[in-house]
Amino acid sequence: MTQGLPYAEVIGDPIAHSKSPLIHNFWLEKLQIEAEYRKAHVTPEGLAAYFLQRRADPDWLGCNVTIPHKIAVMDYTDDPGGVRTRIGAMNTIASETGGPLIGTNTDAGGFLQALIHRKWRGDHALIIGAGGAARAILFALTTFGIANITVMARDPAKAQALLDHAGTPGNVIGMTDPLPSVDLLVNGTSLGMVGQPDLAIDLSPLPTSALVYDIVYAPLETSLLVAAKARGLATVDGLEMLIGQAALAFDIFFDADAPREHDEELRALLTA
Repeated sequence: MTQGLPYAEVIGDPIAHSKSPLIHNFWLEKLQIEAEYRKAHVTPEGLAAYFLQRRADPDWLGCNVTIPHKIAVMDYTDDPGGVRTRIGAMNTIASETGGPLIGTNTDAGGFLQALIHRKWRGDHALIIGAGGAARAILFALTTFGIANITVMARDPAKAQALLDHAGTPGNVIGMTDPLPSVDLLVNGTSLGMVGQPDLAIDLSPLPTSALVYDIVYAPLETSLLVAAKARGLATVDGLEMLIGQAALAFDIFFDADAPREHDEELRALLTA
């Protein structure tokens, strides 16, 4: 940590696992930008004090937001882009010196990059989870033209509220219900992450053409992806969304395009 150097950071609870500092500092070094990217452990109880303290720091450029704060941070930010209404969760907050905190969401764009890169097309998607990440994923899929969406969640009411907020008819199923035959399955929860229970579901109802996308990146090879590969299904790991959303946030914080030509080197660093 360098005193007097502009910096952004990622906040969450837990936060030790976060790879965001590795990504942003890798890009800062490649572009020779004099700035830093850090991580800060912020509990739900400490969120208000965190923003109060950071807003008084002229070197603070803003923060990325991870579990469990993506919905709660909306209480502390301005929303010129209508993210509250369109998505209902924020993962990137920019600080303007002497001005308001501006909240946005780069998860949706980061999520879609992997599908666009693969030229994926399908009609029916299933999202597991109903939290902040799932909100961004649902928004991304609806903007991508996927009208048939099922949400699998522990709390059916929360899942239905997710669909209602997005204005998407969709279907709701419980965590122990059998999967429908979908073209895309997305884990939008922390299940499978280090320190969390595995996501144990039967993938046999999925067609052989299905794509399984897990946003968890620690570990990179989750039990869900192992099971999908065992069935011969195509997969997307959590690093793709992480790097994609980080690139959008990098431009917001540091006013520069992330040097994506170094993605192969970055992935090697992240998986070392």
